[in-house]
Amino acid sequence: MKKVKITVLSTNLCSEYAGKYGADGCGKCTLFEEGQEFYTGNSKPENFCAQAWMDIHHYIFALTHGGGMETFFNGSWVKQPGVAIACCTDGIRPVTFKIEATDEVI
Repeated sequence: MKKVKITVLSTNLCSEYAGKYGADGCGKCTLFEEGQEFYTGNSKPENFCAQAWMDIHHYIFALTHGGGMETFFNGSWVKQPGVAIACCTDGIRPVTFKIEATDEVI
């Protein structure tokens, strides 16, 4: 099984939805910072949001087990082999992650 690197690409705020539906003072997710990195096998890293983990885990599982080493969806999604771009399902303040297989074997 390969180790994967998870990089926080962006933390976002959908202002329209935050204004309509968000709690007072709702802002970008405070659990992650852009550029933050996590390394893991197939288990949730410490201090990683449980919901975000559930949202992106299927890509992590595929990459740790050798899937996606060509390209996901025949290159119509991400052109770099062994890389997935995914986000959590928070509709007001989504976080986008780059998930990539490493050469390190666990």
